Amino acid sequence: MLINIDPLLSPDLLHVLRAMGHGDEIAIVDANFPGTTNARRLVRLDGISVTDATRAVLSVLPLDDFVDVPVLTMEVVGNPDEVPPAVAELRALVGERGACGTLERHAFYARARDCFAIVQTGETRLYGNIVLKKGVVRS
Repeated sequence: MLINIDPLLSPDLLHVLRAMGHGDEIAIVDANFPGTTNARRLVRLDGISVTDATRAVLSVLPLDDFVDVPVLTMEVVGNPDEVPPAVAELRALVGERGACGTLERHAFYARARDCFAIVQTGETRLYGNIVLKKGVVRS
C-alpha cells in the first residue's frame, strides 16, 4: 500500500508511468480499441471507465508544457467536429492543464502504436480514447 496513490493505479501501471521519460506518450483507450494488436506494453484496467483511468493517471503524470498540444483524442469517423460524451468528459478533465487536439481514427491508431504503453480500459462509450504526452517533474 502507498499513501495518496489512487487505487486504480495498479503496480503494473505505476511501473509504466515511472519508467516513462519526458516526451513519452501513453494512450488510454476504450474496450473496443485493438490494444493487444497495437501495444508495445499493454496494461489492462477492465471494468474502469476511460475518464476514471485518465483521472488516476493525471494524479501522478505531468503533461508536457513544451508542446502546444500534449493531449489528443480520436475524431468521430465521418464527423470530425462531433464531440462524443466520453471525449467531452476527457476534455473537461484535462481542463487548463494542456490543450487537447484530435486525430483521425487511423492516425490515432498509428500514434498509439508509437506510445510507450497503452492502457486498455473497460470503457464502452465510443471514442473513449486519449493520448497524453508526459512532461517533466519540477521540484
